[in-house]
Amino acid sequence: MSLATSTSQDNADLQTAPGEIVNIQAQATATAGRYLVSARHNVLPTDAKVSSGGPGLAIAAGELLLSSLASCSFGLIQEKAREFGWPLSSLDAEVLFQRDPSDGTRYARLELAVTTGGVTQQQAQHLLDYFTGKCPIYNTLRRGGPASARITAKA
Repeated sequence: MSLATSTSQDNADLQTAPGEIVNIQAQATATAGRYLVSARHNVLPTDAKVSSGGPGLAIAAGELLLSSLASCSFGLIQEKAREFGWPLSSLDAEVLFQRDPSDGTRYARLELAVTTGGVTQQQAQHLLDYFTGKCPIYNTLRRGGPASARITAKA
């Protein structure tokens, strides 16, 4: 897996401060179960699973959740390795969830397994500890957080 580099302006655009509100836009398309998610200048097609009536070709909602966790871990791990001058040469991750068999509205477990190259096990653990201590995605999922939803019908 290749790790792409970005410009400092791209990085500045992605950093959020405590209390800052970030939002995305989404819309359903004419294809049942196909959605477009927009964040800043990026557009990503997503699909509902085939079992839910969608095409099942593009990344699905649960997979987006897992992807965000992997992406946050990579960003924070790379940040800390650069700060310490550690020769982090590669990052790979596998993230999974298991749907709760007795309550389909939640996940019974969520696991992130990161593999690093170029650093010692002790350094890798320090990088993981930094990530788990700082990532709002990981900590919201780990602790559970307040959530709300609302809907407005337009005539």
